[in-house]
Amino acid sequence: MPVIWGRANSSNVMKVLWFCAEAGLEHERRDAGGAFGVTNEPAYKARNPMSLVPTLEEPDGWSLWESNTILRYLASTTPGGAALLPQQPRARAQVERWMDWQLAHLTPPMTTIFFTYVRIPEAERDWPATQAALTQAGKLWRILDRQLEGKEYVEGAFSVADIVFGPHIHRWFALPVERPELPNLRGWYDRLLARPHFARLIAGPMT
Repeated sequence: MPVIWGRANSSNVMKVLWFCAEAGLEHERRDAGGAFGVTNEPAYKARNPMSLVPTLEEPDGWSLWESNTILRYLASTTPGGAALLPQQPRARAQVERWMDWQLAHLTPPMTTIFFTYVRIPEAERDWPATQAALTQAGKLWRILDRQLEGKEYVEGAFSVADIVFGPHIHRWFALPVERPELPNLRGWYDRLLARPHFARLIAGPMT
């Protein structure tokens, strides 16, 4: 049984856990990162030199890090994962572009927003930086709102393209921030909330 190292309140760990649930992949999760430590221990660093979470460890000891790379690997090796990442080159590329876009563009402003409201004491919050992040995130979510027009999910059928956005879209709607009216985005979020694994693994309290 594969092991997923990482604390359950990490957005990158959440993505992998949600994928496993949707794909029906049995696994063991072991706490690591944040208050749990572990990530700076030599044994962990041998698996993941970045000392971050998540790390996937296979039963034979082989390990892999970087959350979206883990998703690609699991989609290729898990029987239930094939439906979540298309095999046809162009369809797969369309899903993978959103995976890369999430990491390169959306994660930085959403991380600033999340840390401001959840993890940084109020007296230490950088409000100008947070406002800039909100402006940038709003522009990016508009792009996804346009993509979702006439679609149930990001690329039509539910896929890894939806999974990678899970933690961010929940935070966007759950945090006490001003948001532009994006009806396609809101409808998509509501559909995600109706998925039991999203509700259980992603849409809980933010810590």
